[in-house]
Amino acid sequence: MTDTDPHIIARITGRAGRITLNRPAALNALSQDMVLDIAAHLTDWQTDPAVDLIIIDAVGAKAFCAGGDIAEMYAAAKAGDHDVANEFWRTEYRLNALIAGYAKPVVTLMHGFVMGGGVGIGCHASHRIVDDTTRMALPECSIGLVPDVGSTLLLACAPGRLGEYLGLTGDRMDAADAIGAGFADHMVPQAAWPRLIAALCDTGSTAAIAEMALPVPVGRLAAWRGDIDRIFAARSLAGIARRPDAVPSTPIATALELMERNAPLSMACTLAIIRTVRDDPQITTALSHEFRFTYRSMAQADFLEGIRAALIDRDRNPQWRHTTWDVPADDIAALTAPLGPAALYPEEPA
Repeated sequence: MTDTDPHIIARITGRAGRITLNRPAALNALSQDMVLDIAAHLTDWQTDPAVDLIIIDAVGAKAFCAGGDIAEMYAAAKAGDHDVANEFWRTEYRLNALIAGYAKPVVTLMHGFVMGGGVGIGCHASHRIVDDTTRMALPECSIGLVPDVGSTLLLACAPGRLGEYLGLTGDRMDAADAIGAGFADHMVPQAAWPRLIAALCDTGSTAAIAEMALPVPVGRLAAWRGDIDRIFAARSLAGIARRPDAVPSTPIATALELMERNAPLSMACTLAIIRTVRDDPQITTALSHEFRFTYRSMAQADFLEGIRAALIDRDRNPQWRHTTWDVPADDIAALTAPLGPAALYPEEPA
């Protein structure tokens, strides 16, 4: 199979199918064509006897993948066309599910920024490698969305209440935090990546990963777990706001400062989705519930306003639909209810 998108470099090297994201000027942000091209190669290689495993990495020093390319969907939505965004999300989420259920080992090497759509490409793989440059986050609530690309499954399965913390704050994880929270598996120095890739391609085996991995130090978030678990166990977003002490601890002061930037409606829905997925921790459950929100996000939530404030006008002053964290239950239900015929899957989870 030949490449159809210059932003994807796909080839078979030795026993490995290799995909390299090649859009460094845009921090390897994913376009619709990139998603389709990755999915096509993965589908072909899944039954190719010449391919024993998959390797996904990226060009450029700054980022593995900083998210999805939202400029086109914003422009279309402002013109009244929501289909561009919805089709992108449908395509992207199917790719996330393909990676999560892939029949062969998938090795991802995630350096620099790994955010939003980058988490969806990298963190559902079977063998997830990070290094000391990795900065991983789910900042969707800051632009009026919810963490998506199946990330609510990762958040739901994170230890204690780290999932709620990471989803609502968008706080950045380094390598130790990403491994501790269940978003990555191994820390391998980036200088060793060429040697690791060569071993993977030569042998078709993942054994070299453990041989080259470094011991993982205790992360910042692990040290903060006591405070995080206590505060983020509250039943609602408003409950989280009411719980901190008069003088909050450093973890909670950090959380509250980060959350103040975010759309209250997005945070309230994120909390609801994480807890729903925790009761049924499957990738299809996560993607289905995320799609309910993203499908409605332009008309009924704060997505367009969030993008305007962050990327278009860059005034960093979004006018959210809700001015407090006491978001009415009916507003949450309106964005998280089943979609019927528009659902991501024909028979989506209830």
